[in-house]
Amino acid sequence: MQTHALTCTTMDEGVLLDLRDLTRACAQPETWVMELVQVGILEPLSGPAHKPGDWRFAGQALFTARKVQHLQQDLGVNLEGAALALELMQQLDALRARLARAGGFD
Repeated sequence: MQTHALTCTTMDEGVLLDLRDLTRACAQPETWVMELVQVGILEPLSGPAHKPGDWRFAGQALFTARKVQHLQQDLGVNLEGAALALELMQQLDALRARLARAGGFD
């Protein structure tokens, strides 16, 4: 019987990821993350004008990148389509939060 060790990191607001962290976590090439930055899906904290090797991302970037991965794999959307879908999901979340604050409806 084989045992495997699992390493976890809590993703709070203080976690910073570099380009290599994102590519490894998503099993994607660096060019894929660079394309996410280019279309505006991800924004490095240092700004996209810096060299990719100097980029640092907030921990939330990993969840965003994974959503994009699922949109591409499950629905076959391109990066521009993924960016639009993410924007619409954020708007939907904001509307749901407003509705919940207002008491919702049944």
